[in-house]
Amino acid sequence: MEEVVQKKRMLSGIKPSGDLTLGSYLGAIKNWAERADEYDCYYFMADLHAITVRQNPADLRRRTLEQLAQYIACGLDPEKNTLFIQSHVHQHAELGWALQCYSMFGELSRMTQFKDKSAKNADNINGGLFSYPSLMAADILLYQPDLVPVGEDQKQHVELCHTIARRFNGVYGDVFKIPEPFVPKVGARIMSLTNPLAKMSKSENEDTGRVLVMDPPEVIMKQFKRAITDSDTTNCVRYDKENKPGVANLMTIYSACTGKTYDQIEQEFDGLGYGAFKPKVGEAVVETLRPIREETLRIMKDKAYLESVYRDGAQKASYVAEKTLRKVYKKLGFVAK
Repeated sequence: MEEVVQKKRMLSGIKPSGDLTLGSYLGAIKNWAERADEYDCYYFMADLHAITVRQNPADLRRRTLEQLAQYIACGLDPEKNTLFIQSHVHQHAELGWALQCYSMFGELSRMTQFKDKSAKNADNINGGLFSYPSLMAADILLYQPDLVPVGEDQKQHVELCHTIARRFNGVYGDVFKIPEPFVPKVGARIMSLTNPLAKMSKSENEDTGRVLVMDPPEVIMKQFKRAITDSDTTNCVRYDKENKPGVANLMTIYSACTGKTYDQIEQEFDGLGYGAFKPKVGEAVVETLRPIREETLRIMKDKAYLESVYRDGAQKASYVAEKTLRKVYKKLGFVAK
């Protein structure tokens, strides 16, 4: 009899606090879709995390559903991936509170993103903004995953998750699996088109530096035509992240969309300069995002289908999450229901 090999579990989520960008797709979702056959994958709309910053309720609802539709359009087949909305699985909030009690004040205060977000939201430095790494740890540990695909900017949170899990395990025994961060080598960090030293952000106030997955072709082309390159008078398309970050960012995007290596890109545009290069990058992005945009619009019209996906996903996620939460509650000494 052939032995059934247990797939390793992978989990990740994105906040529906803004519209998905090209960076979200190339840096995360594209890589998720390619791993569905190899791993047991759980992906969620992190709406609980979104409310650390004030949200317009109607926009949050729309973005959550649109993000789910985009996940599917990007290749995350609901038959192969568990797709769900975070707030539909109550165990996230419950374990989040328990893990807050095992997160040290000093650890949370050292989080780089807390410092950054506090500076941007000086009039709303709330408790959730401070303690959300504990909820993020709960998001991860509930599912006992082997791998967590994260961007470079989230590695600090995964390290804190490890610290919390080891602290809990040290007191109560082997409760949580310690997951490994999984950082894709290519496309892991797409930068802003107007500030190549900053990550392309879905919550950017200025829209000049970002490309949204749902942007029409003419908007995408306009964004790339005004993208920052550098002040190098040679006008040379060459990968040099330190001295030519704008050009390096465009090459990263072009490589991710076409599959070409940096050497091939340099040869393709040898002697042609930025005037020829930027529109070609824009065209590659247009063709990459076109089928995703069209499929997202089609899925959004099928409300019954979307609802069936997120309900089925939440049911499956809750089943897995509840097993972990029950184990934690028993260790803590809570009376069983």
